[in-house]
Amino acid sequence: MVARAAASPYWLDRDLRPEPRPRLVGETTADLLVIGGGFTGLWAAVQAAQRNPGRSVVLVERDRIAEHASGRNGGFCAASLTHGLGNGLQRFRDEMPTLLRMGRETLDAIEDTLDSLGIDADVERTGELDLATTDWQYDDLAETAAAGQALGEELVLLDAAAARERVDSPMVRGALYDPHVMIIDPAKLAFGLADAAERLGVRIFEDSEVLGLSAGSSGGSVRARTGYGQVRAGRVVVATSASRALVRRLRLYTVPVWDYALMTEPLSDDRLASLGWSGREGLADSGPRFHYFRLTADNRILFGGWDAPYHFGSDDDPRRAHQPGEWALLGEHLLQMFPQLEGITATHTWGGVIDTCSRFCAFWDTSHGGRVVTAVGFTGLGVGASHFAAATALDLVDGLRTERTALEMVRHKPLPFPPEPVRWAGITLTRRQMARSERRNGRRGVWLTLLDKVGLGFDS
Repeated sequence: MVARAAASPYWLDRDLRPEPRPRLVGETTADLLVIGGGFTGLWAAVQAAQRNPGRSVVLVERDRIAEHASGRNGGFCAASLTHGLGNGLQRFRDEMPTLLRMGRETLDAIEDTLDSLGIDADVERTGELDLATTDWQYDDLAETAAAGQALGEELVLLDAAAARERVDSPMVRGALYDPHVMIIDPAKLAFGLADAAERLGVRIFEDSEVLGLSAGSSGGSVRARTGYGQVRAGRVVVATSASRALVRRLRLYTVPVWDYALMTEPLSDDRLASLGWSGREGLADSGPRFHYFRLTADNRILFGGWDAPYHFGSDDDPRRAHQPGEWALLGEHLLQMFPQLEGITATHTWGGVIDTCSRFCAFWDTSHGGRVVTAVGFTGLGVGASHFAAATALDLVDGLRTERTALEMVRHKPLPFPPEPVRWAGITLTRRQMARSERRNGRRGVWLTLLDKVGLGFDS
């Protein structure tokens, strides 16, 4: 299936990718500097220009727009701001009614903004089906459904027969349907946001890595130094995902975890019909290690997830993106889910790092006397949450007191990871115990139970 696939993200390997933008050369000034050309940075630039059309905004990107996580994700734009209901309830139980409402408002705002800016990102508001492939996973979904319904969420629990009417797979034992998820083309979204930002007056520079931040000579500004120039700005929003943190004290708060995916050739009408996937929902299975999969506008299947390796020393060497064994395993799993696809080939395979923090959802940090705000830590599921993160970062950098900035989620950061070698040992042990729990019908065991008790467990 994967042997002849191009080792590059499908989303970026199409004619719609724009020509490279110029790099920053020499010195420039701005009221607001945005560092990072992924979703969070792009939303920050667009929202900043919309909030205050007279504000001068510069965005700098180390490589190219959507070059990293934003250009190789699954395109699940979910209302969840907390990487799932379970994770949110574990960490922000008292705030969950507010966070759930804000998440739904964020999803509506994204859709409205794309419409008003004329951005065609192949949006399909299909919702998502979380699939149980074992009985214990179905029991977990039933608990999640009850918890969500108690909070007013429109979650629908489906038994095996009802779930298989939606997805014809021999592995499906049930499902939980969440209507508040859109499926999008992530590259079209990123490219559209960049074009819209420029129409709103934002200046974008690519191939312009920021090497350091320091106080400006005037005392009221921040200087961002790049390889060929610098930007002096009154305020800065940092949205650098899994890249090395520009604010030194944040370097223990995130780790780069690897994610892999494949994209199939377009399905014939007969093959597509054989899957019974007429609702085109986003799909994910429900184990501690999970897959995510969806249909594209031209009826390809994107299939990713499962393994999430961490390498000693937060190694993010790009050569680790090319792992034939990871893609072969994904291909095997795809055929287990859909035996009807026997003989299909993948056209693209890819991998890369995502920024993971110990609470598995975004956090914010203010530095340089309040003039710099960093928003990172999404751990995947950031397509929708990035809009919220950008809005919150702008509130903070502008010194505004809003409903967003009052949230405990915003006011407090997660626990940092320990230094090496303890970090590698802890993450490796956790990954092994998660795999063991799957073999033991979901029983968490001593180590995972301990992590749950100290607030480091993963339930999403």
